[in-house]
Amino acid sequence: MATTAEKKTASIFTRVTPQLKEEAEEVLDQLQIPMSTALSMFLQQVVNQKRIPFEVTTRRPPLDYSSLTKEQFDREIQKGFNDFANGNTYTADEVEAELRKRRRNL
Repeated sequence: MATTAEKKTASIFTRVTPQLKEEAEEVLDQLQIPMSTALSMFLQQVVNQKRIPFEVTTRRPPLDYSSLTKEQFDREIQKGFNDFANGNTYTADEVEAELRKRRRNL
């Protein structure tokens, strides 16, 4: 029989972007894991490992478009159109300079 302490729960409230929440829900739905369970699993691993249970980096791997659903792909394409419409673009020389800079920092 569970003790009173085991039956009690605490609430955690956090704010995330609607897109992040939606994308996480899509993955968790496929895994058949409720969001609250996934967050509890994360926190339990923080306690067990006494650290964040994954590597935290500033580098993102390139997006593998073949792994996206049609809706996710369309959303990524729309981001590109929006960037272009808002003037968020780079010249070929700017891209080349940035790539050279990144190679030096590796």
